Order: sequence, then C-alpha cells, then structure tokens
Amino acid sequence: MTVQTIGLIGMGCLIALIFLRVPVGVVMGLVGLCGYAAVDGWAKAFRVFGQVPFDVATNYNLSVVPMFILMGEVATRSGISAQLYRAAKAVFAGVRGTQTLATIGACAGFGAVSGSSLATAATMTRVAIPEMRRAGYDDRISTGSVAAGGSLGILVPPSIVLVIYAIISQQSVPRLFAAGLVPGVVLAALYMMCALVTLTVKPAWAPMEPVGTLKQRAKDLASAWEVVVLFGLSIGGLYAGWFSPTEAAGVGAFVALALSFARRKLDWSATVTCFVDAIRTTCMLFLIVMSAFIFSYFVVQTQLPGVLVGWIHAWHVSPVTLIVILIVFYIVMGCFLDAGGMVLITVPIFLPLVAQYGYDPIWFGVMLVVVVELGLIHPPVGMNIFVIQARVPEVPILRIYQGIIPFLIAPMVLLACLIIWPQLALWLPKLLYG
Repeated sequence: MTVQTIGLIGMGCLIALIFLRVPVGVVMGLVGLCGYAAVDGWAKAFRVFGQVPFDVATNYNLSVVPMFILMGEVATRSGISAQLYRAAKAVFAGVRGTQTLATIGACAGFGAVSGSSLATAATMTRVAIPEMRRAGYDDRISTGSVAAGGSLGILVPPSIVLVIYAIISQQSVPRLFAAGLVPGVVLAALYMMCALVTLTVKPAWAPMEPVGTLKQRAKDLASAWEVVVLFGLSIGGLYAGWFSPTEAAGVGAFVALALSFARRKLDWSATVTCFVDAIRTTCMLFLIVMSAFIFSYFVVQTQLPGVLVGWIHAWHVSPVTLIVILIVFYIVMGCFLDAGGMVLITVPIFLPLVAQYGYDPIWFGVMLVVVVELGLIHPPVGMNIFVIQARVPEVPILRIYQGIIPFLIAPMVLLACLIIWPQLALWLPKLLYG
C-alpha cells in the first residue's frame, strides 16, 4: 500500500468520524497518530505524539491566544457590548432600521475586542434582539443582522482564527491582523448595505424610530470610549510597533480588567469566572492545535500536498478557477465544521497548492477567513445561526434562515473583490511593515 493510499484512507476516516460527531481535536489527533504509525511505524509515531504537546505548550507565539481570550471574556461581562450598541444607535439615528445598522456596527466593534464570532453573536443576541423586539422589528431582520454581524468577529483583529492560521502557516500575526482590518471594515459596510436594501423592499420589518436629542446621542456615543482605549492600546500599539503580538494581548487583557474594576463593572466572583472561562477556552483550542500539528505531520508523510499540486497542474486549472473551487469546498465544509476546525484541517493541505499558484499566504489567510465566515451563517447549518436559536428558542429556525439569506450576498461580493483586487488585503501590511 502506497503512502498516498494511506493518506486517502486517513482523510476518509477523518470525515467519517466528524460526521459521527466525534470532537475535531480528538479526530485529528487519533487519525494523525494511527496514520503516522501506518506510514513510519509506532515507535516514531509515539515519539511525535509525545513531543508535539510539549512543543505547542512552550511555543511563545501561542501565548497570544489566552490573553486575547481573557480580554474578550472581560469585555463581555463588563457590559462593553451594551455601550457599543448605544453608541452605534446614536450614529445611525434617523435611518429606517437604525437598530439593525447599530447591531452590525456594534458587532464589528465588539469583534475588535473579543476575537470570536460565536462570542460576538451570543453576546449581541442578548443585547440587541430584546431591544429590537420592543421597538417592533421583525424577528427575521433582527436575527439576520446579529448572525451576519457576529461573523465579523473572526475577521476584525484581534482574530483568534487568524492567530491559529498564522501559527499553522508560519506567517506574521501583525501582518495578518493588518490584512484583515480593511476587508473587515468593507464587509461591515456591505452588511449594512444589504440591510438597507432589504428594508427598502420590506419596510414593515423595521419601523422608523424617533431621533433622540443631540445631547443624548453625544452621551451615548461617548459611552464607547472603553473600546477605543482597548483597541487603540492593544491593536494600535501592535500596528505602531510598540508591542509584540503577545505583549499587545497582555496589555489588552490588563487594560480591560483595569477599566472594569475602575468602573465597578466586575466583582471578584465575575473576575474569577472570566479567568476560568478563558482557561477552558484556551485548553480546548490548545488541544485542537496539538492534534492539528500531529495531523499535519501525518499529511506531510503521505506526500498528499505534492500529489494534489501535481493533479491540479495536470488539469491545467487557472489560478482563479482554483480559488473558486476552494471557495465552494469551504462553503460545503462549513456545514460540518467550525471555523477553527476548517482552518486546522485544510491549511496544511491547501496552502502549498495555493503558494504554487503564486498567491500570497497573507492574502489566502484573509480569503480563507471570509469563506469561513460565510460558512458560519449559511443555511442549513451555520454555527452563528444555532447560537442565536439557542438564545431565542421561541424564534423558529426557518425565520432565522429567511433573515440571513439577504446578508449572504455581502461576503460573496467581498470574495470577488479580494480575487480581483488582492491589494484590498495586502496594501495595509505593506504600508506598515514594508
């Protein structure tokens, strides 16, 4: 049996176990260990299996993950999301669907401190949907805007998924954060355009709301100062070269805690809960990353990336066609895997192929995250959709599907823009880092 055949069998087992709902971290580690043993013997497989956890746990680059997660936990529990929502409503006052636009804008802002789409969707569901219901908004536009806006959390820096991609692909975290910033802003604007067009066609879904006084709007807008401070110190300091990624994450976590204590938004019990939740999430991510490294070693041993490159070259596929094929593949994969799982499983296989076709790995990382975002919100399976449905179980899942469909246009338009104008993602990293 050839090593390529062993590799294909391993891929089949991986997909089968995922369909059986075995956790992704367990699947990748198990398939990687058994596959490596089939190729190179159990002795070497166990050597790799014993060495990888140590290498991952002592990897300085990974220390950025728990700090950004802690910053997001503190921001969630200290009420920053509600402040952002009020500020966004002040910005968009006087427009039909004010709260819809405010939800998308607040999601983008909260994603800039949480780094997680699921956390953003869950938090903004709790904050925004009750407010929109009281104002008479249809559940379809309410849930659709939260699901779409929530997906911005993995593109707007600091993005945990971009950090994971940076580690797997051995790319620069600051460059990836810079590359994700402009597409993230563009995607937020596209989501808002989708909302405005939808409400033009369906005006009954959102009433016109009274515009508050200028004084009240200014007060609400000023309430978002904490996010400005957090983003400015952590991510702004990273872009300016003041901090390394890990230092920026540490500064962000410390400032979030300091602001929360100074404003008495957290007590000791809530603070302990933030730390415990951050530790749990970090342990889960580290397990998945360890398993992904074991799986990637197996993939390298099977020589599948090189074989895949040879097949694609033999078919004389153009670079654009290749990217379109990968986009379709990721959309389908989004029905079965979460964002981290898709990145960890596929990057070791597809990145060498994409590099062979001359694409920049930084650009591919941004493109990959946009496709993963699409997977988070497209029916019939989308993690953000199910997070929202769990928070508002009285809303039928079909109504959430109806609400999200108009927003699916936005990431497709952004993907087309990234393919046609790669500089949309690449010009800021080049400007900042040369």
